[in-house]
Amino acid sequence: MTTGPRVAVIGLDCGTPQLLFDELAEEVPNINALMQGGMHGPLQSITPPITIPAWACAMSGKTPGQLAIYGMRNRKDTTYEGLSIATSISVKEPQVWDELGKRGMKSLLIGVPPGYPPKPVEGWRVSCFLTPPSAEQWTHPADLRAEIEEELGADPYIFDIPNFREQGEDLVLERVFQMTERRFKVARRLVTNKPWDYFMMVEMGPDRLHHVFWQHFDPKHPKYVPGNRFETAFQDYYRFLDRELGKLLEVLPDDCVTIVMSDHGARRMVGGVRFNEWLAKEGYLRFAVEPDGPTAIGNAQIDWLATTAWGDGGYYGRLFLNVAGREPSGTVQPERYEEVRDELMAKLEAIEGPDGEPLGTKVYRPQDVYPEVRGVAPDLIVYFGDLEWRSVGQVGTGQIFTYENDTGPDGANHDRTGVFAMRGVPGQPLGRVDGLALVDVGPTILSLYDIDAPEGAQGRSFLS
Repeated sequence: MTTGPRVAVIGLDCGTPQLLFDELAEEVPNINALMQGGMHGPLQSITPPITIPAWACAMSGKTPGQLAIYGMRNRKDTTYEGLSIATSISVKEPQVWDELGKRGMKSLLIGVPPGYPPKPVEGWRVSCFLTPPSAEQWTHPADLRAEIEEELGADPYIFDIPNFREQGEDLVLERVFQMTERRFKVARRLVTNKPWDYFMMVEMGPDRLHHVFWQHFDPKHPKYVPGNRFETAFQDYYRFLDRELGKLLEVLPDDCVTIVMSDHGARRMVGGVRFNEWLAKEGYLRFAVEPDGPTAIGNAQIDWLATTAWGDGGYYGRLFLNVAGREPSGTVQPERYEEVRDELMAKLEAIEGPDGEPLGTKVYRPQDVYPEVRGVAPDLIVYFGDLEWRSVGQVGTGQIFTYENDTGPDGANHDRTGVFAMRGVPGQPLGRVDGLALVDVGPTILSLYDIDAPEGAQGRSFLS
């Protein structure tokens, strides 16, 4: 039985304060009205600000270190076998809907990452952007799929845009609109015909739009061309997104607490730093056979007995030390671990950019960031150029800096700060509120139902 109000969370993956609160504020009247009727503010994301694990951190009140999920891909063990994708099965800590389900309350979840495979929930669940095209089961219960297909008719439900960086801009823009329209259409049907206590959806459209089109929107981006044919893509999409969101708000219950939030923000990305080329140049990484062309680090023939460290690509850099007694052919003796880590940290932060000026790289030890470090964490977390540059894992080019991406064109990187807006809570703060943090969101939602945050949660309700 419900002991609190019904709560509806509309997640906008990669929703960004400088866009929603400033540059595109005029395009989103429904979001503006929600903000003005309640509280809103920038939302401090996690370190690192990555979709997976960010949503799971928000909904559990726990950090990546506690979840043992440090990005979409993680080392599954201390071998050299590479990284594995974090799925719904990777999340072992209870999330908001688990705590509600224990008390008999029903949740309706649409596209909340990581949501594949669709783990059973007390209620209904539609899988997330991780869903492979071949997936047979992407809802819980299984028969929910038929209802979604009935609602959409001949139009398939779109989880994501596979290989969105390589699809071509015209196709991506078309698919972003289609994906958003269909997800909101399904959401409107299910919120009106399911007896839910908690509703949450996450729309991936803003994230895909930002990565593919940021350089066409931002005059300060090095690849910006005035008058380009995608110059208004952001304005067009955000107007459309706001209309879809407005139609959903119209069918939510009048007494519903409504939250619009994101998991992280975005910022322009200048280029990429080939992490392993830098490590090889500095003498920390050696090859058994020199690569004869661009090669993914996972396919390179590395001389592990002569290697101190290697790195991985992504929106941030992950550095792994080759530690004796931990890795199979470790070379760094445990008593020298901190010395070598400090040395690499100092050198990485001193990297100069192509212009000879300091890049402004920020490097973090997981033990300094998280109260607890579980699983196989990176030995160092690296924000090249303080997230103005991404990490590129490939080797075999001989060049450290690149303005192309080994995974396809990309104009934006993730940023530390997302957005949060909430209305409908009696006595809640009104207007702009600073100091909000992503890990506080789950405990805040649970507090509306008079439920304490899960044991060990770092987050605290910002209504208390």
